[in-house]
Amino acid sequence: MTGTAQISWDDFAAVDIRVGRITRAEPFPEARRPAIKLWVDFGPEIGTRKSSAQITRHYTPEALIGRQVLAVVNFPPRQIGPFMSEVLVLGLPDDAGEVVLIGPDQEVPVGGRMY
Repeated sequence: MTGTAQISWDDFAAVDIRVGRITRAEPFPEARRPAIKLWVDFGPEIGTRKSSAQITRHYTPEALIGRQVLAVVNFPPRQIGPFMSEVLVLGLPDDAGEVVLIGPDQEVPVGGRMY
């Protein structure tokens, strides 16, 4: 693989990526770049965690409720303005570099770990 550093299986296994369901979403006008505050339910083992996501180009807070997304759940919390982000919701860039969320293409139980 040219230009991409290889990692070990143990490196990959250390990243805990889980599926969760967005239960609450609000505008985040205090953020430096347009963002939405998310509350994501990862089931009884992990519970509900918060995230700040720069996803305003393709999503509104109302449209996100109930959506399943993938997120890294084992990063340390990060203070973003007045909001503590506890997980990193994952996405991919579209042609303009705007975030498109990653999630399963069918319903799966919340809390499931990606492998």
